[in-house]
Amino acid sequence: MADAVVIGAGPNGLVAANMLADAGWEVLVLEEQPEPGGAVRSANGPAPEFVTDLCSAFYPFGAASRAINALQLEGYGLRWVHAPSVLAHPLLDGRTAVLTRDLEQTASGLEALGAGDGAAWKRLYGTWQRVSPPLLDALFVPFPPVRAGARLVAALGPRELLRFARFGLLPVRRLAEEEFTGPGGSLLLAGCALHADQMPEMNGSAMFGWLLSMLGQQYGFPVPEGGAGQLSAAMVRRLQSKGGTVRCGAAVREVVVRQGRAVGVRTADGDSVVARRAVLAAIAATYLYGGLVSWSHLPPRLRDDMRRFQWDYATFKLDWALRAPVPWSAADTAGAGTVHVSASMDEMTEYTAHIGMGRVPARPFVLVGQMTTADPCRSPAGTESLWAYTHVPRQVRGDAGDEGISGTWDKRDQEIFADRIEQQIERFAPGFRDRIMARTVTPPPQLAAHNANLVGGAINGGTTAIHQQLVFRPTPGLGRPETPIAGLYLASSSAHPGGAVHGACGANAARAALRGHRARSQRFAAATVRLAIGR
Repeated sequence: MADAVVIGAGPNGLVAANMLADAGWEVLVLEEQPEPGGAVRSANGPAPEFVTDLCSAFYPFGAASRAINALQLEGYGLRWVHAPSVLAHPLLDGRTAVLTRDLEQTASGLEALGAGDGAAWKRLYGTWQRVSPPLLDALFVPFPPVRAGARLVAALGPRELLRFARFGLLPVRRLAEEEFTGPGGSLLLAGCALHADQMPEMNGSAMFGWLLSMLGQQYGFPVPEGGAGQLSAAMVRRLQSKGGTVRCGAAVREVVVRQGRAVGVRTADGDSVVARRAVLAAIAATYLYGGLVSWSHLPPRLRDDMRRFQWDYATFKLDWALRAPVPWSAADTAGAGTVHVSASMDEMTEYTAHIGMGRVPARPFVLVGQMTTADPCRSPAGTESLWAYTHVPRQVRGDAGDEGISGTWDKRDQEIFADRIEQQIERFAPGFRDRIMARTVTPPPQLAAHNANLVGGAINGGTTAIHQQLVFRPTPGLGRPETPIAGLYLASSSAHPGGAVHGACGANAARAALRGHRARSQRFAAATVRLAIGR
């Protein structure tokens, strides 16, 4: 028995649990996997003395998140570290677009790639400086964000509000055409948009690319010293210090509903756990609705809405142990924690078009993490722990390359596509493959096995496209953590504001649970008074 049962010990579940524990609630977190963390975990490998992150690795949203910062995790063992440079996008001609936390340095580098591009980057960052506090608040709270929205309007003023709205709807390719003369700024923004499933021609991709780039400019792309799992471990330690409990190897199979209210859960082992005040589900919406909660307890329209729920692209991940750092042709790439590998905006468009047609890309866009460059304790001195992923179709209908990848992701598929990714990196770093000591291949099904919320290898809890964001997430009309079941709250990235490690989905659910309990207590108190005075 507990005041609140939280299903899932990923970052959203752990943020929610900590907030409820801070409010004095008795909190129990149930996690299916043998260790907490969800998509924020690390392990040894792929060679001795190397540390690799199993899923996510860099945390710009975490650095900016009020929900995570409020936990003061540095007091529980967390230490953020940074690479010398935030992000690099090398070109085939040996030049590099480099983002650093020094605005002047970033602008100077972009100016060398295109006349006027340094000033253009400063203009974009100037907009960020004006709007980022209310914008982040508006993005990270449930809809409608009345107070934050009012502050955003005040920061922009009526003349600039419509221009900013237009900016927010632009495709990143169009933004690049309007702002830059050279390739540098364009590639940085477009590469950041491709962290999700935002193709360069998609409306809203400019906003996503700009948001992530500006977070990098201000906060960097920090990593937890010692591995991603240290972020989760710090949250667990904090929760335990507040009296909360995390129970691993405890898969929840049912949310118990009585008279329209969630009153507890049942586990795969048959255990029943009573939740006196609330159940918070930090799990995929498609697992909650019609899964842990029977359709018989839910509105019929929700079933049809969930049938239309769109997942983001599947993810294929690689980890390498390198005997020496990557031999980039563009020397400035070496100091970046994150590297985007694609020759041009057109190559990015071709890559996303292949995925959209259900074809495995011939030349994948590769997001690379130089983990030892960011955190020297990840591998022995002089070596590099390298991490990378790219997206593939959820349902493969063909191979844009000529090797006939089937999409079953059997051993043959894995090896062929892993080689294709290495060949893409080799274009920008001749001799890269000669430095590989060992590698680990993680296809989409294995990512999902690491964490059931990564459905089919999707890492953002559902598409980031505008038709499934804000009030449309996870279905039209929600945009909030409340569910049709009283006392049950959706706390995963399937809820607004969606993917990335910021904890906002869990924080929103925790606040909703606290409000819901207060309202229920007030109604009970009022009913008691009415009964006492004979009304």
